[in-house]
Amino acid sequence: MDIGNLIIKSTQEVFSTMVMLEVQPGAVVEGKGESLASNVTAMVGLAGDLRGMLAVLCPEAAAKAITGSMLGMEVEELGEDVKDAVGEIANMVAGGLKSGLGDHGRKTELAIPTAVIGESFRMSGMLGANRIYIPFTGEACGFAIELKYVLE
Repeated sequence: MDIGNLIIKSTQEVFSTMVMLEVQPGAVVEGKGESLASNVTAMVGLAGDLRGMLAVLCPEAAAKAITGSMLGMEVEELGEDVKDAVGEIANMVAGGLKSGLGDHGRKTELAIPTAVIGESFRMSGMLGANRIYIPFTGEACGFAIELKYVLE
């Protein structure tokens, strides 16, 4: 079971069907390493056979482009609409991951997504957790998905 590929498949499906944007993954990074400076981060907790946190990391321009495409309008500022849109992206990507894990006999439950807007925050995970980081690029947007997890 390749968790990185499950995340890529879920992300591309969500963006294609819900955001109406095609996105391409960069290299999958496992463990410490690459990260993305983000202004908007949405997180979804995971429990069950896979425990951890999935996050969508967006610079301001990407968050506005994603929100604008979802809502069909231009977005000029980071606000509740942006938090809601990026939170919903995180929720749908995590849902796709949950479904993919289920296909491999793994049970996972999702928490309610949380979104944060700002410049001086960081996400920390569970001690000893694995990390997968995948950057994505697309029309007018570059963002990343990060998963910190323990697989039972």
